Amino acid sequence: MNNSVLRVEKLSTYFFTENGVVRAVDDVSLVVNENEVVGVVGESGCGKSTLATSIVRLVQPPGRIIKGSVLFKGLNLLELPEEKMRKIRGKRISMVFQNPASYLNPLLTIEEQMTEAMILHLGLSRKTAVERSIEILRRLGIFSPETVIKYYPHQLSGGMKQRVMIGMAVSCDPELVIADEPTTALDPTIQVQILDLLLELRRSLGLSMIVITHDLGVARAVCDRIYVMYAGKIVEEGRVDEVFDRPLHPYTYGLMESALSIYDKDRPVKYVDGAPPKLVEELKGCYFANRCFKRVERCMVEFPNPSSKDGRTVYCWNPVEG
Repeated sequence: MNNSVLRVEKLSTYFFTENGVVRAVDDVSLVVNENEVVGVVGESGCGKSTLATSIVRLVQPPGRIIKGSVLFKGLNLLELPEEKMRKIRGKRISMVFQNPASYLNPLLTIEEQMTEAMILHLGLSRKTAVERSIEILRRLGIFSPETVIKYYPHQLSGGMKQRVMIGMAVSCDPELVIADEPTTALDPTIQVQILDLLLELRRSLGLSMIVITHDLGVARAVCDRIYVMYAGKIVEEGRVDEVFDRPLHPYTYGLMESALSIYDKDRPVKYVDGAPPKLVEELKGCYFANRCFKRVERCMVEFPNPSSKDGRTVYCWNPVEG
């Protein structure tokens, strides 16, 4: 087993709203090893993006990290002063956001935005940072990067904006990249190009990555291991091929069945019946119990302990193969 780059332990992030406390990330643990791509999958609203922003300490009020630890190369990021955290964020850990149009400054050129982090974190001169930016854009498959770098974001297509975001994320040679829904809102052809690009960067730069997605096809294409998240909690973890081929948690099984029914015309369309719980409520038992076809009486009153075997972990009293 490779040495871990990131180890998240019992992390909880809550949002304190007028309607109550939203437990967006609830006692979550995960590990990312060197040169490994780890996926976090689950339906919208399950806490995936909040987990990402919690790792890099970008949770906005009324959100707050309540407990846990985020160990990056043995250093607990939650205990660092903000000044030291800023030196890690963007240099050693970087993010690719799901909507680049929201994160690229419309008033600054691509050159100004790409060179800023390299000048700040690497101490490069502007001339050298510009040359490095052009080379990165060329490597990302952008035609005529010397021209594109002078553009403003509104002059770029959605796919080009996403490539620029990826370029900014890898410009300072990070050890960990967190990609939050990196192919959302892109057409299928561009999605494939972005996925191929992420895999190539992983191979050529030796990156460790977290890919957060609701798209199971994306997870299977790029990830080594995945964590399945539901209602703020991890419910299953394992190697991507094993989880896809032999899901243990009933929620994971439902996700896989619904995905297969979309692509296989001979299958009836399937879906996970019911709705996720409201995270402002004080929940008892397994959070998936009210939607689960495998539930037993214990599921309604006691949250499952993790069961681990052969690199697989599932939080379920009555797993699909149990």
